[in-house]
This record gives sequence, C-alpha cells and structure tokens, in this order.
Amino acid sequence: MGTAPFDLPEFYVPWPARLNPHLETARAHTKAWARAMDMIDVAQGGIVIWSEDDIDAHDYGLLCAYTHPDATALDLRLITDWYVWVFYFDDHFLECYKRTGDTVGAREHLGRLRAFMSADGAITEEPTNPVERGLADLWTRTVPARSADWRARFTTSTTNLLDESLWELANINGNRIANPVEYVEARRKVGGAPWSANLVEYAAKAEVPAEIAASRPMQVLRDCFADGVHLRNDIFSYQRETEEEGEINNGVLVFKRFLGCSIQEAADLVNDLLTSRLQQFEHTAVTELPSLLAEHGLDPSFEAAVAAYVKGLQDWQSGGHEWHMRSSRYMNQDSAATTPVLSGPTGLGTSAARILPSLVSTAPQRLRSFVHVPYQAVGPVSPPNFYMPFSVQLSPYLDAARDRNVAWAWEMGMLEPGFGVWDEHNLVAFDLALCAAGIHPAATPEQLDLTTGWLTWGTYGDDYYPAAFGRTHALAAARACNERLSHFMPVESPAATPVPLTALERSLADLWTRTAAPMTVSARCTFRQAIEDMIGSWLWELTNHIWNRIPDPIDYIEMRRKTFGSDLTMSLSRLSHRQTVPPEIYHTRPIRSMENSAQDYACLLNDVFSYQKEIQFEGETHNCILVVQNFLCCSLDYALGVVNDLMTTRMRQFEYVISSELPALFEEFELDAEARGVLLGYAEDLQNWLAGILNWHQGCRRYEESEVRYYPVGGLAPFGGPTGLGTSAARIRSLSRLP
Repeated sequence: MGTAPFDLPEFYVPWPARLNPHLETARAHTKAWARAMDMIDVAQGGIVIWSEDDIDAHDYGLLCAYTHPDATALDLRLITDWYVWVFYFDDHFLECYKRTGDTVGAREHLGRLRAFMSADGAITEEPTNPVERGLADLWTRTVPARSADWRARFTTSTTNLLDESLWELANINGNRIANPVEYVEARRKVGGAPWSANLVEYAAKAEVPAEIAASRPMQVLRDCFADGVHLRNDIFSYQRETEEEGEINNGVLVFKRFLGCSIQEAADLVNDLLTSRLQQFEHTAVTELPSLLAEHGLDPSFEAAVAAYVKGLQDWQSGGHEWHMRSSRYMNQDSAATTPVLSGPTGLGTSAARILPSLVSTAPQRLRSFVHVPYQAVGPVSPPNFYMPFSVQLSPYLDAARDRNVAWAWEMGMLEPGFGVWDEHNLVAFDLALCAAGIHPAATPEQLDLTTGWLTWGTYGDDYYPAAFGRTHALAAARACNERLSHFMPVESPAATPVPLTALERSLADLWTRTAAPMTVSARCTFRQAIEDMIGSWLWELTNHIWNRIPDPIDYIEMRRKTFGSDLTMSLSRLSHRQTVPPEIYHTRPIRSMENSAQDYACLLNDVFSYQKEIQFEGETHNCILVVQNFLCCSLDYALGVVNDLMTTRMRQFEYVISSELPALFEEFELDAEARGVLLGYAEDLQNWLAGILNWHQGCRRYEESEVRYYPVGGLAPFGGPTGLGTSAARIRSLSRLP
C-alpha cells in the first residue's frame, strides 16, 4: 500500500481485548483445512485467490482468538474455519464477479450455495469449488447440534451475507454510491456481522431465547454490534478497497460523497458514528435489557445465556479492533499497535491500557446526548425546496370526509371539553382528511373515512402519550396502556373486544372492527403488528424523554418510521395484495428498500415542518434536525440542509428501485403479469402516499404556533384518579386488568 489517505482516528474501545490460549492450534488447524478445501494456491477461473503467504499474513486464527477469547479449542477451530471460509468467499467473489461485472454468473454462483445450507436434511449436492466445498463441510459440522430457532437465524444471516453481494456488484457496475441510510442497512447483511453474532452464540454456548430474539432490545444490540463491526472495518479497509479493488461500497466513501467533505473528515465522522453505535449498545444493555428479561420472566439459566451473549458481542468488538490493528489486510502501519505512543504501552496484552484514553476522548460525544436544554426559542423554520417528482391527486370525497371525521371524533370522545388533548378547533385545523384524500385518492367514501380515522387515531395517540404520561414520567402506566390497547385488536374474532374506558381505546376498537373484519387471520396479524410497533415506539420516545436523551442517528431513523406510523398507513395499501403476490416477495431487499426510502422521506419531511413546534414548544428531542445538529455539532441551517439532502437521496433511491430493481426482481422470481401489476400498483400507491403527505403538511395548520397545545404540568388523568408528580403508581392498578 502507498501513503495512507488519512490518519486513523481515536477509536472508542471500552472493553479490553483478550487472547484465546488455543491460538496456535487454531492457526495450524485452519491452514490445513483451507488447503484441504483447495483455497490455497489453487486457481479458480485462472486466478489464484490466495497464496500461502496471503493466508499467513491475514491471520484469521488471530482474529478468532481475539474475538472468541473463551471458546474451547474445538470450538475455536470450527469458528476459525468459518471465518476463513467467509473471507475466502469475499475475495473469490471479488476476483471472479466484481472485477468482471459478471452479474449472471454471480447469481448462478450464489443460487447454488443454498443447496449447501440444509436446515433439516443432509446435503446431497456435490460441491464444485472451494466456496461450496467449505460451506458443505462447515454446515455439516455446525448446524445439526443447534436448536431449530438458531438454525433459522443462522440460515437467514448466511443467506443475506451471500445474496446481498449482488447489491454490491450492481453498485459497482452502475458506479453508484449508496446514500448513508441505504448503506448502513445493506452493509449489515452483506458485511456478515449478524452472521458473526450467531457464531458468538455458538462459542458462548448461550443461545438467545426464542421468545425475546425478535424484541427491540435484542435487535438493537445485534444491529449496534453489526454497525460497529462494519464501520470499523470500513475505516481500516478504505485504502485497500478503493486503491486496489475498485470498491465503492465503503462507509468512508459514502460519507465523503454525501457531505462533500475531505477524506479525513469523512473517516472521523464514520468513527463518530461507530462510537455512537457502541454507546447505543451500552445504553440498550443497561436501560432496556433488564426490563425485557423481567417482563418475560425468563428462567435464570436463560438470563445467564443472554448475559453471556452480550459479553460475547463485547469481546468480539474489542478483539476485532485489535486484529484490525495487526492484520496485513488493512491500513494500520501507523497505528498504536505498531508505533510507540505517549499514551501507554503497545503490543500483545496491552489493549486495556488504551481504554482510559478512549473513554476520555469520546466523553464529550456521549455527554452531548444528555445535556440538551429543552424549550429553546428556535423560531420558525422555512422549508427548503423539497425534491418531489410526483403530483398530488385528491379524492373527490374530501369535503364530506372532513365533516364525517369531526362527527366520528365526537362520538369516540376525542373532543370532550376539558380533557386536555384536542378540541374541535384543533381537529379541523389538523385536517387529517386532507392527508387521507392525498394518500388514497381512489378510495371509496367508506375507505376514505377509514383511512382518515386511522390517521386521526394515530395522531391523537401521538399527542395523548406525552400529555398523559410524559410530564409525570409515568412509564409503567404507559406500558399498561399499551397492553390494554393490544386487547382491542383480537385476531381470531375482530369484534370480540373488551369494554373501552378511554377515547383512545374506543376509537381503536371501532377502527379495528371495521378494518379487520374482511381480512384473513394472517393479514390481521400483520396489521396488528404494525399498530403495536407504533405504540411501542411511543414508549421509546417517553424513555428518551425521561433520560433527556437525543437519540443515536441510526436508532432515530429506524425508530422514526414506527413513531410516524408509516407501517400502519402503508399496510392499508398492502392488505389486498396478499392473494396475488407471494408473501416472501415483500421481505426481499428491493421491496424493503422501496418502503424504507419512502418512509424516511415522509418522516424527515415531517421533522422539518414540526421542528419549531417540537423543539421550542414541546421540549422534544425526537427530531432529525436536532439529531443532526447534535451529531455534527453544526448550526440549524447546516443541519436543515443535511436533512433535505438526505430526503433527496432517499427519494432518488425510491425512484431507482422502481426503475431498476423491481424489473430485476420480477425476472428473478419469475412473477406473472398479475403479480407484477400488483407490485407496480403498490409502488404507485407509495408515490401517492409521498405526494399526499407533502401536500398535507403544506395545507394543514397542525404545525403553526397558534395551534400548539400547552398541557398542564400534572398531565392527564386517563382513567380517573390523582395526577402530578409522585402519583403515577396510583394509575397503574386500574390499567393492569381488563374489566
């Protein structure tokens, strides 16, 4: 390698790296195994992927000895073989498909690998190359002894790791650099860290209990782990990837292109994001994980398994960093591992000495997230010239829907005088029927009323939670409220709901009965999950409010989709598609990419319009402009520009998926004309959704200063009883049981 393009930043490494005592046996074994699999000095398509010097210099045995310091000798050998395989796969794919741009061959190669990942039966396909041979051997040695839940997770993460390589190849062939949000999401899969997390479970002999594996805390821990691994790797591998491999899928390059900054500034910002993700990991482990375990009442042995798993993820972060500082695969010639520094000793076994400087250097970044002063006068924000390529169309039934929505809100009890959330003036000013008329322009009058009702319910709930629970920090009461709301969404019999006690419950029961009745049970489950995700995200907002915490940027973007209720309103468009389009199509990367980019545009749009209302009048910390200000330490104007740029890139990604990725998806899954028509219709629904939301923000008065509600400090008494500081416990009992 030539001169380093930037100086390595000061990394946040809060846990010491430890070395497994079985390192040498793992090194010797895995080299022999790689040779037996024909990975060393054996040409593939006329190209030798690895020489013996390559595998010695990369030292994957050292990687695994650092990342799994407590693994047994036998387990360490197996895990090291897995990492040799995954790095060989990556380099083999680079030489045979990325450099040549051979998409057809790449798709065929990846398709064959599925035959060597049988979850239940024996592998019958005959391997024809080192990648297939290594996978067949490792799968047979690893999978049979694991639980069905672990097998399913490992199969998914391994498949994602392989299949997302096509996303990288498409970007290279099109010379397309991803936007930051797209990059982080795709990198989790193609980078393999979720796959590594599965192997952490294996090495620690600590499987995550199935009942909590899909929960928010466990998902956040996995995602933070993955992002930490990948962002660190992007910093160390930037020079090799950009100068030697022609790679454009690298976080440093993504930040440089998106922000228009220098390469040093981009590397430092990627490191800041890495630090933020590790601090999010710690915050989740300390504040969310204990309550999750208590909520599920897990056996102590399961709690011990979760603790061992979390510790294993921490060990991997520190060990992975130490290996990057030493492996010849990466840019580390001037790192603290090889060059004496004034801050402490270097060399094997001295990583703990670098923890204190690491903590000190990153303390200001952590502190900034907790010292925001609420209710600062920020003044109105002038919306920029948004990029919106779609025209709004409005339902002809808009005026009638407005009148019917007001009558419905009165009937549900939302507008009762003195209750403190809304009155009729507010509801008329918010004009949620205008939003519904834009996102569903072809709806019948009944469908338009239903969409308007759901938008009204979600907006009412969004205002209700901080008023009822936020001022008094009544988080337990909010959880109990969520638990009750779930009972008003029965899956088997839509009309079998308990007696509602509040306007929020009464309106949910009415909407659920009208919406769920014609659905299949499967569709009801999907729709209910969208609603539960939204109300669950309101608890996340309340928790951050209690901590006075500005969220981590990635956690904010991903949770914002839920707090905005995007899945709820999108689900209304998808419910009729289930009979024509195979359900698995909706889980493919192009469809999720189309949905996520649309959701992010709408959410960020809302943040621009609501900035003054939320920051100045409501004391909020959940606004992307504020998140960007905090993360970049920048002015309001600069942050607004960054948010607008992100909106633009997400919209352009949305267009790219429709024009380029959907046609490829149709061919890959051999969808018939009817299914293709449904998915193209869904894309058109999302276009209406986006244009309708922008039109609503420009036409409603929800975000004008004169319409902002000021709630009493004591909050609301949602079910009767005392309010004010110290009285939240008095409300929990009434929420804990159904009447």
